[in-house]
Amino acid sequence: MADKTNFTKDEWTLLLESPMIAGMAITAAEPSGLWGLLKESFAGGAALTEAASSAGTNALVKSVVTDFASSEGRSAARDGLKAKFVNSNPAEMKGKCIDELRQVSALLAAKAPGDAAEFKNWLRQISKSTAEAASEGGGLFSAGVKVSDAEKATLGEISNALGT
Repeated sequence: MADKTNFTKDEWTLLLESPMIAGMAITAAEPSGLWGLLKESFAGGAALTEAASSAGTNALVKSVVTDFASSEGRSAARDGLKAKFVNSNPAEMKGKCIDELRQVSALLAAKAPGDAAEFKNWLRQISKSTAEAASEGGGLFSAGVKVSDAEKATLGEISNALGT
């Protein structure tokens, strides 16, 4: 089972960022206003909390969640994300997120093949939960759709990037 010691500092930071990147790709695919953004952000946070408390979660996921719970881990992830996405518009952000998830997939295949499938499925689930968190395209008297076409397409891109 892989843990933090199997990765360089930069590789570990990428793994720390990856749950947020999985959610950000969906949010950037179809920005849905402040309320939608909040719902989608909470969905990603809930996935981290669930992984921390789930007995079936693999060791690498738990290691990332545990490190993210520390102020040092959160700072590394926050600073890394800030550097990667500063001044990006939503389309650029989505593209960068997909590229980052490809890097995560390659990193896991190289350094944690035994943990890769479950970790990538976890990231895929975060993106799916984010997509389902807020309705898209609704108006004052209509609820819109649970997952928009843009979000569905992005879920496909995420799956391809992760190889799931």
